[in-house]
Amino acid sequence: MEKKKVRTNVLRPKFEYDLDIIELSRENIMDETIFSLGTISDCSLESHNAERMTFKQVIFKQVIFNKIVFRRLELIDVSFQNCDLSNVDFNEALLHRVEFINCKMMGINLCEATLRNVTFENCNGQYAFFSHSNCKQVEFHKCQLISADFKNSLFTKVEFQESNLFQAQMNFTNLKGIDFTNCDIEGIGVNTTDINGAIVKAIQAVSLSTLLGLIVK
Repeated sequence: MEKKKVRTNVLRPKFEYDLDIIELSRENIMDETIFSLGTISDCSLESHNAERMTFKQVIFKQVIFNKIVFRRLELIDVSFQNCDLSNVDFNEALLHRVEFINCKMMGINLCEATLRNVTFENCNGQYAFFSHSNCKQVEFHKCQLISADFKNSLFTKVEFQESNLFQAQMNFTNLKGIDFTNCDIEGIGVNTTDINGAIVKAIQAVSLSTLLGLIVK
């Protein structure tokens, strides 16, 4: 019987109004601040720490995030384009209709985050942390996710396309229906129950069987 493949229909960010230029500074980045209807571009954000900030209908273009801790961040209709978000701390963030396009995201912390209609396209997410996240309608397309951590996450309509998941950790995450056939999943960390119902190629199945302690003759 053919396995039913997970298919997503991810909604992209909506921008209903003309966007102004937003200038971020130490003076206006603080807890519970709301920024909306604007573009933030060609700048570097350095050593900022705030909680429960909100960005709504905002486009980030070529922004470098350095030593940034924005916990419990809320992102609604937000686009990150050619940004460097390496090692930022977005723990417990809420993302709805958000896209990351051509972004560097090595070591990003999205642990315990809630992701709804989120697209990652051509991003470098090596060593990214998604553990204990709740993901629904999420797509990873042509992403580097080497050694990324997805342990104990809840996946609902999550799709990986042409992505590198070498040694990614997905223990205690239900992967039923997810098609990995055009991805590199060598060395992926899973339990037997996690991978049950996932869609893989024959050669990937052999690799997984060895990982799960089976001896293939």
